[in-house]
Amino acid sequence: MTAPIRVMIVDDEPLARRGVRSRLRKHPDIDIVAECATGKAAVTAIRDRRPDLVFLDVQMPDISGFAVLQMLKRDEMPAVIFLTAYDQYALEAFSVHALDYLLKPIDDARFEGALTHAREIIRNHDLPDLEKRIRGLLGNSGARETVRYETRFSVRTGQRIVIVLVNDIDWIEACGDYVTLHVGNRSHLLRQTMYKMESQLDPGRFLRIHRSTIVQTSRIRELVALDNREFLLRLSDGKELKSSRSYSDRIEKWL
Repeated sequence: MTAPIRVMIVDDEPLARRGVRSRLRKHPDIDIVAECATGKAAVTAIRDRRPDLVFLDVQMPDISGFAVLQMLKRDEMPAVIFLTAYDQYALEAFSVHALDYLLKPIDDARFEGALTHAREIIRNHDLPDLEKRIRGLLGNSGARETVRYETRFSVRTGQRIVIVLVNDIDWIEACGDYVTLHVGNRSHLLRQTMYKMESQLDPGRFLRIHRSTIVQTSRIRELVALDNREFLLRLSDGKELKSSRSYSDRIEKWL
């Protein structure tokens, strides 16, 4: 009897992990041996659990999926299916090295195709060749470009998709499992966690001032110091936002 394929899922979004998990459970030859929400935890788990295949998110808040692979030794490298929300142009690096990726939101047919390809690699013992291709990707400038910060977000409203440029965002507000992108006198609701949103924005341009608030620093016109190391921020459009004490160090460093 053929041994099951040992699979690990790495993604900081619980919803994304659940989606991959539910699809994998349809396959009796798959054994899910671990799930991780951070890159650093993934490195430890890969070394401990030795999975045959890893579904690996490219961008995570602590270290990227590429950084995870760079930390592994040659004999620790599993087969990899990358998970990414990037557009087709940024995915050229994967295609050049003939590596599989799944674009979020994941398409069921594409998922099955990627899993079938990975299954063939593992069953045919082609991992040494795959390891060379992964190393090639990690050394390719396209891979470094793929982890760039977002320049736009696509917001779906019914049948319409609105493209919101990051340069146009004034500030961002948490709304449960969503965030609101405030752009001038308009606002756009995006299904995204604040934690994930912060990781996708250039920290040189965006500052988190509260667990529920991120602001584009070029919009800040005035700060008023309050009690308990809190601040009142006035933006260029007159909007006032209050920081929390737990984020005061970030504001002081920015100042």
